[in-house]
Amino acid sequence: MNDATETPKLIVARARTDRWLVSAVAALTVAVLVLGWGWWVTRSDMVELREDVAKRVREASVDASGARAIAKEAQEALRDAQGKFGALEAKLLESQSHQLALEALYQELARSRDEWLLAEIEQTLAIASQQLQLAGNVRAALVALQNADARLARSDRPQFLPLRRVIARDIERLKLAPALDVAGMTFRIDQVIAGVDQFPLLVDGRPQAEARPAAARAGASRWEAALQGIWEEIKSLVRVQRLDGIDQSLLAPESRYFLRENLKLRLLHARLALLQRDEAAFRSDIKAAQDWLNRYFDTKQPATAMAAANLTQLGTAAVNVELPTIADSLSAIRNYKIPREPGMR
Repeated sequence: MNDATETPKLIVARARTDRWLVSAVAALTVAVLVLGWGWWVTRSDMVELREDVAKRVREASVDASGARAIAKEAQEALRDAQGKFGALEAKLLESQSHQLALEALYQELARSRDEWLLAEIEQTLAIASQQLQLAGNVRAALVALQNADARLARSDRPQFLPLRRVIARDIERLKLAPALDVAGMTFRIDQVIAGVDQFPLLVDGRPQAEARPAAARAGASRWEAALQGIWEEIKSLVRVQRLDGIDQSLLAPESRYFLRENLKLRLLHARLALLQRDEAAFRSDIKAAQDWLNRYFDTKQPATAMAAANLTQLGTAAVNVELPTIADSLSAIRNYKIPREPGMR
């Protein structure tokens, strides 16, 4: 009985075991299928991924090769650009040095031009100052100052304004200066000196021949006319002239030469006194020359009369006239220093 009862139980147990085994096998089979499918899917994905990665690697390699080529070209272009930039920088430095040299040369030329201008103006004013002091030539000094001011104005240099102000003051002083024609007076004295050798002396004068009576000439016979002619010839050998004075007729030929030379010396001394503004000496010499001219020379002759008139006018002229000077302008030009501009060495 026990065997009979145990057999169904075993059968049930075996059935259960078989079902479990079947279930396990089915589950295992399903698991294997699932794993296989997953493996297959994973493998497909891996293959696709590998292919994609390989593709991307190939593309990246191509891109890298292009990038390397581009980088190489860029490096070469950069080197060329650096070389060109260095050349341009060198040329820029060279042009800058040339520009600085040209600026320095221009400034030096401008400075030299200003120095030449001031030197010329200084020389002109020095000559005008000498003429003003020696000859009293106010007009020449005024013209020289005006020309100097005009030249400074044309240069258009603001640093010359102080010089122009000094020159303007001297110009105003000269315009207010009294007139003194030293050149004209000197010319008159020279005219008198040049004519001294041609002035006739009183002792050189000849009396006029007396006219014979017309009746005697008309009624005289030939013999009487001949005798009368002989008598006239005899009388012409000796001529007598009366001179007012004491020693005019006592002048020997050599004394006449010294008289003329002394008169010239008096007039030369008068001219020197005129240039020195020595009015006393000037008037004394002119007065002495007038006295000698009236005492020893024939003032009725036109040349001598003109010389006497010139001496009379000179004797009344003012000589000691205080004239202004242009020393301020001349000193300003001489003492002026041209300022150096920035960048000049």
